[in-house]
Amino acid sequence: MDRRTFIKAAGAGAGIMAWNGNLLAAVPGESQADRDRRMAWWREARFGMFIHWGLYAVPAGVWKGQQEKGKPAEWLMNAFQIPDAEYSQLAKQFNPVKFEARAWARIAKNAGMKYLVITSKHHDGFCMFDSKLTDYNIVAATPFKRDVIAELAKACADEGIRFGVYYSQLDWHHAVKPHAMARIPNFPQYLKYMEGQLQELLTHYGPFGSLFFDGDWMPQWTNREGREVETLCRQLQPQLVLNDRAGKRPLIKNLGALLKIPQAVATPAVGDYATPEQEIPPRLPRCDWETCMTMNDSWGYKSFDQNWKSTTALVRNLIDIVSKGGNFLLNVGPTGEGLIPEPSVERLDEIGKWMEKNGESIYGSGAGPLQKLSWGHTTQKPGKIYLHVFAWPSGDLVVPKLKQAVQSAYLLEDTKQSPLPIRSANGDLVIQVPGQAPNSISSTVVLAV
Repeated sequence: MDRRTFIKAAGAGAGIMAWNGNLLAAVPGESQADRDRRMAWWREARFGMFIHWGLYAVPAGVWKGQQEKGKPAEWLMNAFQIPDAEYSQLAKQFNPVKFEARAWARIAKNAGMKYLVITSKHHDGFCMFDSKLTDYNIVAATPFKRDVIAELAKACADEGIRFGVYYSQLDWHHAVKPHAMARIPNFPQYLKYMEGQLQELLTHYGPFGSLFFDGDWMPQWTNREGREVETLCRQLQPQLVLNDRAGKRPLIKNLGALLKIPQAVATPAVGDYATPEQEIPPRLPRCDWETCMTMNDSWGYKSFDQNWKSTTALVRNLIDIVSKGGNFLLNVGPTGEGLIPEPSVERLDEIGKWMEKNGESIYGSGAGPLQKLSWGHTTQKPGKIYLHVFAWPSGDLVVPKLKQAVQSAYLLEDTKQSPLPIRSANGDLVIQVPGQAPNSISSTVVLAV
């Protein structure tokens, strides 16, 4: 959601979006042990692909010759206040003949990603699956006439990738106008439609790993609706992992993200994990959480957005996130033809090469024992601490005030695991490392403890 639109509309929704006070999410009848088992794959995965794809890929951020530079591509309908009757005509132009589900799944797999989440319906209300509850979907309304959700679900299953979808509660196809705080007439009837679509998704496309809701800031959405939707989803797929936007996040969370104010991550009122967007929490959260982030500035495809993050920045973001116990959901915005942009593919390939040698320090790892280090970050799993060194030292690597007793140290990229000399000095661990960094992005030293 873009900053200007939210601030303009925030006054209308502030009372409804007030702090709920109940921050402890719990699935009825689920013990902590059962929850841990249900969340195990998600905590192990750590790295996933987000895909924003829909009708907005056709104009690609440009409407009637005018570039929209202030909002992401998928907000085009809102940015230009395009009437639904006019915007919906884009469906006749949406024919992504170059789309190959298996190719997308393999790009994610080769990058080291373990799960994938794609937009089944964004705020514009267009459905990327064969919904029987509306003709405003990719099968009925476009010349493409293929169910991309079905094809991706199968491709992910074949490639060993957990599959999930994004679903927006906010729906401008049903709303009075495409506003951020849009009012949907006959909201109870719309809820039945929404629940019917969720039932379609969760019963016709095989097992889902996760479901990512969005649009909880709309005034008509409350934790009551969130809990009802959560109950429905868990009845259909009990092992499903849900994000916090299924419920109603406090107003301060939405405002903080839009104003670029670092926010503490709190346990969600509804759902399983918190969702900081485009930011990494500065402090160690005390709940399950996932940062979703773009590679450039837009979620959906924007033809003129070339502000790409470097591979180094993306890998270091992944490390930073895992060092605080989180997951990283990294976005791609495919074109109207059905291709993931080449700059995204290049970066994912480079990330995959780093993960081939260093993935052990990411998958299944949790928050490291040391935070805010001058040279990098730490992650850990039973028996091992991983030192992620961004700034390779010219001399010894000093690990300050480590409480765990270290048995040995070696470079993760060293297949022979040749021991690195270690010693203690003034309560610090001192490691004698090679003069040359094994990896220019981030080198990993493993401590056996």
